[in-house]
Amino acid sequence: MKREANRQETYHQSTNRNRRSSKAFLSNVRTARSLWGSISKAAMNSLREFTERHELSVSAGDLLLLEGRWYVTHAGLLRLSERKRCSGIRAVLQKNVSDPSSSRWVFKATVYKSLASKGFVGYGDADPSNVSLMVHGAEMRIAETRAVNRALRKAYGIGLCFEELGSFARNSGPAPDHAASTKHSTNGSSNGQPRLRDQLCLLIRQHSLDPTLVKAYAADFCGTPSLKEANRDLVQSFIAHLAACAKEDRDMLICRLNSYAKPAEAKP
Repeated sequence: MKREANRQETYHQSTNRNRRSSKAFLSNVRTARSLWGSISKAAMNSLREFTERHELSVSAGDLLLLEGRWYVTHAGLLRLSERKRCSGIRAVLQKNVSDPSSSRWVFKATVYKSLASKGFVGYGDADPSNVSLMVHGAEMRIAETRAVNRALRKAYGIGLCFEELGSFARNSGPAPDHAASTKHSTNGSSNGQPRLRDQLCLLIRQHSLDPTLVKAYAADFCGTPSLKEANRDLVQSFIAHLAACAKEDRDMLICRLNSYAKPAEAKP
């Protein structure tokens, strides 16, 4: 009898997991189509694997679709490590190969999946030649992020991370005048859709949100010093995330936004 009860419990647990996974996948598909339109069969299969195996969410900004391929963001990797109960992450500046005078920084990151883990190591480097023009001056932070991302990818079996694309894109990308047009397209529209800036303003008005706090939250979400320095894909992802949060639990969203409010200065 006890064995049969255990079997039934295992069956119900498995059924519930499958239902949650299917629901999450359908939610990811709806959000992805609203952001990027039609999705290829191969990309759909990959999205299902990311959803079922790693519980990643498009609306939360865990995934981005670029040229038909899915990339996990830095935020997505961190949330994954939290769900997997990661024991710790250690990032150390490699002073012997860094050169502050030329803004070249190298970090070594180690991810410990458990207290007994020997650690998964990843290195990240950044200098003005392999980061976007929009984030020049932030090379040290980018190098640390790249190192952490690579260590997390090794630890949890994830492919290339979105934040690591900058170095490849710059080496094989078009001329600088195209970079300027790409920067302009962050708020522009080339496919008949409303500009991202207009979409964000509409969300702010619809849900009576504080614009200043939303911008601060957006910059933190995108991992950039300010919202205007984030690229179009990251801004799209944030808008989808903000819309989902406002719809599902506005009170929780307000609490999160309030955490970005600067404390008032005491008057003498």
